[in-house]
Amino acid sequence: MRESFLYASFALAVFVPGSQGLAQTAMGTVPTHDALVTGGLEVRGESARLISNTAITAYDHTAAIALERGGTVLVCSTSQFHLLHSGMGNSLLFGLDRGAFEIHSASQAQDVILTPDIRFTLENPGEFDLRMRVTPSGDTCVDNAGAKAPVLVLTDPFSSSTYRLIPGQHVLFEHGSLHEVVDHERSACGCPAPAAPVVLSANATAAERAAAEHPFPVAASEGLAPTPLVTGAPAGEKQTQVAATLTNLAPPPIAPAAVPVASAASAQTASAEPPPSPPGAHDLAHAVGHFFHKLFHPHSH
Repeated sequence: MRESFLYASFALAVFVPGSQGLAQTAMGTVPTHDALVTGGLEVRGESARLISNTAITAYDHTAAIALERGGTVLVCSTSQFHLLHSGMGNSLLFGLDRGAFEIHSASQAQDVILTPDIRFTLENPGEFDLRMRVTPSGDTCVDNAGAKAPVLVLTDPFSSSTYRLIPGQHVLFEHGSLHEVVDHERSACGCPAPAAPVVLSANATAAERAAAEHPFPVAASEGLAPTPLVTGAPAGEKQTQVAATLTNLAPPPIAPAAVPVASAASAQTASAEPPPSPPGAHDLAHAVGHFFHKLFHPHSH
């Protein structure tokens, strides 16, 4: 329901009286390598001129729109944003489906900002230094920064609720409701700050240069992670640093032990001879008789 309102508002903005004469006037330009751009546009090289009713979806980094009227709009990473003509002159309609964006530009009298839950209009002009974020749950963070920021009038299109946002005010509307307001919000509403570049000195070590080239943790098995120094050596003595690459190899097959030829032959011969049989009854009787014969005839052989 709320998304239908958002798209209907985008469509009606094109037909606002006085806006037809501006149909071919570019609203701004954006690099095509920073965002997916659809709608009324002209592509020239790596730049897209935004003519009318355009949708800009940023890739995995911020996409900067240079406005024809001056200033910029920053569409934060993966955010989906709309830009349309609004009313007369250089007024624009800024629409946010999801994600976050920032406006840094002098406002125009008929500027409008739309989210799935809230409509923003201007009570008086000013310098936009506006940051806004909408979460999947509808939480809407608004930072109307700067002493020269315009006064914004917020309305809920599904009710008669209104809210007046003054310069320098930073608030959060939970679930997009103008009745659930967290004043003095502390979380950032716009795009995250880019990481500061690492400046290396002329005598930087190899480890410091490797860390600058690979700022994120990498696998030690790839040989890119620095190895920690060995601790525990006495003070004043040189410490040894050893880096080794561990490789998971299967153990080599164990060859059977060599058997001497002679031993094998002997074993074969021994196994061929039958084992001696136990003494029979005849042999036992002969042994007993021989014993008694020696007993009674000691001098016989």
